Amino acid sequence: MAQSIEEIQEERRNWHWRNSMRPVRFLNLDARAAMPFFLLIFYLRPVTLVITLISTFTFMQLERRGLTFPAAMRALRSWVVGKNRPAWLSMRRRKMRDYG
Repeated sequence: MAQSIEEIQEERRNWHWRNSMRPVRFLNLDARAAMPFFLLIFYLRPVTLVITLISTFTFMQLERRGLTFPAAMRALRSWVVGKNRPAWLSMRRRKMRDYG
C-alpha cells in the first residue's frame, strides 16, 4: 500500500511534462494564428482590424475542420505551388508509368 502511494506521488511530480508538447493557445486559437492581434495592438487602424478578424475567422474554421495552423500553411503552400515543383531536379521528378 505504501509503495503504491509512493508511485502515485512520483507520477504526480511528472505530470507537468505531459502537457509540454501541446500547442500554445491564445483566445482558444493557435498562438501562431493569433499573430495579427499583436499587429493590431501596434497599428490600430480599420484595415488592420479587418485583416485580424478575417484571419481569425479563417483559422477558426480551419481548426473546426481538423487542420492545425502548420497543416493549413502546408496545404496553402501546396495549393499555390501546384504540381510543378521547380526546386526538384528533373531526374528526381516522378514520371507517369503505365503498367497495363
